[in-house]
Amino acid sequence: MNRLQGDTAPGGQDESNGKRVAIMDPMDPLTRKADGERAVIIRTRHLRKVYRMGSQTVHALAGVDVEIYRGEFLCVMGPSGSGKSTLFNMVGGLDAPTSGRVFIDEVDVAQLNAVELAFLRCQKIGYIFQTYNLVPYMTALENVTVPMAFAGVPADEARDRGMSLLELVGLKDRWFHRPIEMSGGQQQRTAIARAMANQPALLLCDEPTGNLDVKTGDEIHHILKRLNTDRGVTVICATHDHRLIAMADRILWIRDGKIERLAKRSEVVVETGSVE
Repeated sequence: MNRLQGDTAPGGQDESNGKRVAIMDPMDPLTRKADGERAVIIRTRHLRKVYRMGSQTVHALAGVDVEIYRGEFLCVMGPSGSGKSTLFNMVGGLDAPTSGRVFIDEVDVAQLNAVELAFLRCQKIGYIFQTYNLVPYMTALENVTVPMAFAGVPADEARDRGMSLLELVGLKDRWFHRPIEMSGGQQQRTAIARAMANQPALLLCDEPTGNLDVKTGDEIHHILKRLNTDRGVTVICATHDHRLIAMADRILWIRDGKIERLAKRSEVVVETGSVE
């Protein structure tokens, strides 16, 4: 059974079974699966998710097999109800598949206990949601540093790191503002800074610009792309926004719980129109 290896988690041990809880070193070649020269950070095999509601059965995912490369920017597209969010929940360790397997750096997520899974989500994955999900009574800085508290980061280091992240997203001078005092774009920037709190290798973005106007959405797109190119963060973005295709390395289309198409950006032609 694969187990996480590397830096130990805060507290060091799982009190329920005495095992050390740790996370893989993503740069260790022994923990990476290469496709040519590209390492695979996410791999799914025969992934299925079935919801049963009374007499109804909904196949949200119907056998998804995909490999996602370390450091790439992947757009996941498809109509509402196609399975995008369900796939995100599986990949992000937020829900368990009915059958099939999810590997993150070749670690089988299903084999992790509750403590190890929580540590994986805290340290390796950053989540960005359409509705921001900020704590309303906390300042921007306090929202950004919440994940650091769970990771055991000392208060002084957390404050310094939080201010650096707010500066990265252009909100250093608004660190004391609460969500009600921010625009939608500022709230989403704060959410991006929070997602980067523990320096994750992977960002999962579920419709990150769905509630924003075009100009603000473009600003969010460019922040995500900078994180991808400058920091090497793998970005997986579920979206209906075709402007994001221009920034992606690959685009995955999903429909009825199945992968309809997976293409490189160079293989996709995007036509834009105008409204007169």
